[in-house]
Amino acid sequence: MPTEVISYFLKNRNRKTRLEFQIALQCAPFLKGLKVSCVITLDFGLYGELVELFRGMDISYHLLSCSEGKCLVMFYRPDELERSLNQPETRELIREYGYADMKLDAMLDRLCERIRKFGRRGMGFPHEIGAFLGYPVGDIRGFIENEGQRYLMIGYWKVYGDLTGARMRFKEFDRAKDCAVNEFLTGKSIREIALQR
Repeated sequence: MPTEVISYFLKNRNRKTRLEFQIALQCAPFLKGLKVSCVITLDFGLYGELVELFRGMDISYHLLSCSEGKCLVMFYRPDELERSLNQPETRELIREYGYADMKLDAMLDRLCERIRKFGRRGMGFPHEIGAFLGYPVGDIRGFIENEGQRYLMIGYWKVYGDLTGARMRFKEFDRAKDCAVNEFLTGKSIREIALQR
């Protein structure tokens, strides 16, 4: 996609158009049902627009942090995210970071606390955020053990394990992004772009 198109929509004066384009562009794999969630940074002034944008949809959102006029927001389908986090290998990983026997809302609140704590210390993000984004546990553990270095490939995340599987998923994500943006450019709403269940 031409960078001019991206730049035009991300700088558009119409707040709703700008927000919808950003979500179509950055959340496409999630909207199309290929990812369990996504996280994007929004101008704080646009956060209030999310209520109307997602009203009546099976998509929820959670404010993870705010700083300097920007906010970090996670979009997810609650049942799918909870199922993903309750997979045995994922559950074992997040327990190591204090997410023992919690409901989804409590886990998201804990994640918020940890993101804010890491932010105040200038430490980036807590490693378990990858589990909330549906990254393979082997890649999350590989990232931790290798301190973000010595990865096999970098794409939507750093790959330490199944290189072939990751390449296939990244291509699917790229196709979803092209599809979602093209649908947006032809006038479809986020509701029409999103895979509804």
